Amino acid sequence: MKGAARSPSYGVVLGTMRRHLAKLFPGSPPTAVAAARGGVVPGEGTDDPFRVLVSTIISTRTKDAVTAAAADRLLCVAPDARRLAALAEGRIARLIFPAGFYRTKAANLRASTRLLLERHAGRVPEGMEELLELPGVGRKVANLVRGLGFGIPGICVDTHVHRISNRLGWVATRDPAGTERALARVLPRRYWIVVNELMVRWGQAVCTPLSPRCSACPVAGDCRRRGVTRTR
Repeated sequence: MKGAARSPSYGVVLGTMRRHLAKLFPGSPPTAVAAARGGVVPGEGTDDPFRVLVSTIISTRTKDAVTAAAADRLLCVAPDARRLAALAEGRIARLIFPAGFYRTKAANLRASTRLLLERHAGRVPEGMEELLELPGVGRKVANLVRGLGFGIPGICVDTHVHRISNRLGWVATRDPAGTERALARVLPRRYWIVVNELMVRWGQAVCTPLSPRCSACPVAGDCRRRGVTRTR
């Protein structure tokens, strides 16, 4: 029944999501970005920030499998900023094709690596403002780089996190930026890094945009189903 859910128990809900996803996708990291990091479990270690940066820039509006394959191809050829900056833009585009907007991403990747060389000795900075100066990097990508690459708590909000957080009743917001601010006020800091990894796959497999699988959802008892008009 809508509106009958108990007060949020963030750790219980996220833990249930993690266990259910492990059953649905045994042996697989929750998202392609995690897979591109070499399988490091989100929230339990960090990986090469450069690899995370490249993978997350490619991942925007791109399917998981395509992201993982494209990142692997590019990073095998150019595993650091110096070598990537030396590649022609056309070659970068060919290496990451068929990622969405691959030509734009190729230009952004090359420009970003050149800025890394000019301003940061080729290293990925951990500061939010410095990351946002890089072409192709918005708050979503910056938070992923800080969280997955440096272990700095930050909430990465994409369409899945925005939708599911509102459906659960954790927040009541209109856009991802508002959701990031609202979650930062209510979600315990220890969950900030893992929430994106879990909710992205949850939104793909269970809490889908148009007709969520509420009848088979193990967290249905903790969900207010806000905005949900049709379920399976």
